[in-house]
Amino acid sequence: MSTAPAATFVYGPTFAEMRDPSRLPADLQARAAAARTGAPLDPVNLYNITWKTDGRVRYLVVPEALTGVAAPIVVLLGDGFPSGSHKVGPVYSCLIEKQLEGTIRPGQHTAVFPSTGNFGIGGAWGGPRMGYRSLVVLPEDMSRERFEKIRAFGAEVIATPGCESNVKEIYDKVWELKRDPKNVAINQFEEFGNYRFHYGVTGEAALEAARDLQARGVGAGRVAAFISAMGSSGTIAAGDRIKQVHPGAVTVGLEPIQCPTLYDVGFGGHRIEGIGDKHVTWIHNVHAMDYLMCIDDQACLEALSVVQEGTDVLVEQGVPAADAKALVGRFGVSGMCNLLGAIKTARVLGLGRDDVVVTVATDGFDRYPSVLERLAREAGPATREATLRRLGRFHHATTDWVQEGTRETRRRWHNQKYFTWVEQQGKTVDELRALADPATWLGHQAKIDEIDARLREARGA
Repeated sequence: MSTAPAATFVYGPTFAEMRDPSRLPADLQARAAAARTGAPLDPVNLYNITWKTDGRVRYLVVPEALTGVAAPIVVLLGDGFPSGSHKVGPVYSCLIEKQLEGTIRPGQHTAVFPSTGNFGIGGAWGGPRMGYRSLVVLPEDMSRERFEKIRAFGAEVIATPGCESNVKEIYDKVWELKRDPKNVAINQFEEFGNYRFHYGVTGEAALEAARDLQARGVGAGRVAAFISAMGSSGTIAAGDRIKQVHPGAVTVGLEPIQCPTLYDVGFGGHRIEGIGDKHVTWIHNVHAMDYLMCIDDQACLEALSVVQEGTDVLVEQGVPAADAKALVGRFGVSGMCNLLGAIKTARVLGLGRDDVVVTVATDGFDRYPSVLERLAREAGPATREATLRRLGRFHHATTDWVQEGTRETRRRWHNQKYFTWVEQQGKTVDELRALADPATWLGHQAKIDEIDARLREARGA
């Protein structure tokens, strides 16, 4: 494995360079491009933390023959990031900010990553590349592939009791680990480096994708809606940036029907790995969320089976063969949740051909074969007849479980943070109240330029 020496600081790209890698020196761009497939564990891949490949944002437009709606549904593709998921972006942003602050140092500290999946995998990749011993805390019921990838990237893992929604158990273990001052928690649920990555990088990628599509004759160049399920609630921060450019855009959050925490203070286990963590995260700007919609976990599993195993059936039903093949391997369960949520949004809001709906495939299928194996054991193989039935998850997406973000509803969403963050995690009531002030979020956005300046200075030292 190629990692940095323990006592050496490793620095990567600025936010500006993650948005636009063409800002990097040509020789560095070339080395990073070669390492993307040739040496995926080389630290130079830090410069591949971007939504772009060869100068273009990675996305696909889901064919209307599958979605059943006129609005173009655009999916940003996270599987092209190092580690196979866009979650490596927040890992890097949080780590580099702490490194610049002096609160974490390679050779002296262990980076601890509380996670329900992809953030932990990203930490397993990113921490060692930056010279850190890395420890991932993950629920024991996550997919087999998640644990395999964490260990393969060079990190250690602690499995805590429960499934996706058992975040309290993760927090308890992290508090225990933090008794040793050598352990520094990189908590995606509260670190604003996570928010800043998605506001400053993912948001710009969504805007650029809409402009690119307009040049190709698709949509009117504006993002009408941004859709994201909430895990750490980092990705949904892209909506804050989109609204600043397109004030009429709506931000839609998704959570599982089986664990409707924001919807009605609900709780429960579910099978959409990466979202629905049974609490409202500290970095979620709930005052900017316009709608909340809930998605059935079984619908996500069956829909994933359709795109992964039903190419011939999709072509038979009118999906162009090239488009059907392009879907294979590009989605995980949470990405499929996002796609179903995007279809639901287009139906609920009555969006048309000019209204580009943007969402995200957080990762690819490579960490979910065991999930479809389990579905086959429970519901039978993906035969033609089964796939035709499961197509209804797309064509007849339901419009129930929808909640509008009124002033009163947003206040309730905000107040729900109290129970995790003030009662359990040491935040103060004054800090909580500050999150209701738009100036707080503007302040966190404004730090991007300051962080970039400090990073450029550190790299030049």
